[in-house]
Amino acid sequence: MQGYQLSFFTQQDHRHHGLPLGEWIMQEARRLGIRGATLFAASEGFGNDRRIHAARFFDLADQPVEVTLALSAQEADLLLQRLREEGVKVFYMKTPVEYGMLGEG
Repeated sequence: MQGYQLSFFTQQDHRHHGLPLGEWIMQEARRLGIRGATLFAASEGFGNDRRIHAARFFDLADQPVEVTLALSAQEADLLLQRLREEGVKVFYMKTPVEYGMLGEG
């Protein structure tokens, strides 16, 4: 199938409705009927502020987080519109991809 890979980049301490933003995006995607999402926790990164963000032994609040989804054009539009309606401030990438499932089951 042809569609998009949507990737959202945030930090563990960024929150929306009381949840870490990455977790909230995953829950919202599930609520919208999107078939899957993966949350990645990175050890280090930097963003627009040029400051290094990293997971530290005693403090994971600054840890970079990525949420990635493979979805149809309609699903991508639906999720992005939902984030706009919620006023979510997050950096994202939307890349055209081919995706599918191999094997049985």
